[in-house]
Amino acid sequence: MNGWFGRGCRVTAALLTAVGCQSASARAAGPPPASAARAFGVVTWAASADRLGQGTPGEGYRLIVHTSVGGTALRVRVTDAFGDRPLTLDSVWAGVRDRGAALRPGSNRRLTFGGARTVTVRAGAVAWSDPLPGTLRPGTDLVVSLHTPDAAGPATGHGMALQTSYTGHGDHTAEESGANWTRTTGSWWYLDAVSVRPPSAATAAVAALGDSITDGRHSTSDLNRRWPDYLARRLRTARTDIKGVADEGISGNKVLADGAGQSALHRLDRDVLSLPGVRTVFLFEGVNDLKAHTKVTPAELIAGYREIARRAHAAGKCVVAATLSPFEGWPEWDPAAESVRQQVNRYLRTTHDVDAVTDFDRTLRNPRDPERIRPLFDGGDHLHPNDKGMRALADAVDLHRLDCAR
Repeated sequence: MNGWFGRGCRVTAALLTAVGCQSASARAAGPPPASAARAFGVVTWAASADRLGQGTPGEGYRLIVHTSVGGTALRVRVTDAFGDRPLTLDSVWAGVRDRGAALRPGSNRRLTFGGARTVTVRAGAVAWSDPLPGTLRPGTDLVVSLHTPDAAGPATGHGMALQTSYTGHGDHTAEESGANWTRTTGSWWYLDAVSVRPPSAATAAVAALGDSITDGRHSTSDLNRRWPDYLARRLRTARTDIKGVADEGISGNKVLADGAGQSALHRLDRDVLSLPGVRTVFLFEGVNDLKAHTKVTPAELIAGYREIARRAHAAGKCVVAATLSPFEGWPEWDPAAESVRQQVNRYLRTTHDVDAVTDFDRTLRNPRDPERIRPLFDGGDHLHPNDKGMRALADAVDLHRLDCAR
């Protein structure tokens, strides 16, 4: 089995009872009960949910996701968070990618939900699969194949995946060949998280809550060069218990107001606090609140940060915040927005509301013109970093400050 889904983990009745698996309907998107946390393990991949066009009956999706931490007992979380009716998935499989839409021979395995092959997720909810036996290595291109027999109405997913996935009409989820997956999609449909049980019970994850920079805009597609991807590669070999990384960025997202996705305040529970094994919330968001002439004041944005920190701390999570990076040259830049950015960054550099601060502004800014991004790191629009800038952000993170205790 090439080290994937081999021997090493058995699904037991006791385990299924402990995690409260569901078949006909899904539990709400809250965190697993404390008694079930170990069974759910640690998030190894995640993407923020949002509205994603209309559901198509009879459609299949072959979704490619790149894991961070490795382990056993793989689970996937399917979502109907923005649906207006129940979502039925009658076939869900997981395997390891070979190339394109093709899977490594012998790796594709059916996923069940409470022992059933079909799961119906109620509108607004999510559902976790049962655990699969075997070991998933870190840094794996995992393939999750879904089929929806009667999808309709608003679909849920993640729009800007920066990863080529595949679609095809009809149920070809069990096939390891890519022959029937003839169309491509740049989005992740109906899937928002994957977890594993790492070898060490001390292993945990960090969830990056952010906007388009965290989502990876202007990084190279299909190469996993978002800054959370680079961070995951650093964590893999570092002496720290933080090994999992969840990228919860949405392009255009704001802290305070809904628009491009629900605001960070509104999606915090579902996208971050509900994920298994998250020890640290990494908050890097706010430029969209101030750059679009919204007249958001420093006090309002700071209040939003404080609310996120308060709720994360109440859930037992550490909070690391990042300063807002420069963006002069972006069409919406103006001196008023820059003034707010500078005041917010002064607060972040001195606050005790969070457990640590990473100075992304200092990392990206041009030393000769600190209101602009350094040319070497500029993705071309004076706001979003290129691959080198993404790596510089990841390198700026103090890994040991992620692993704080509360």
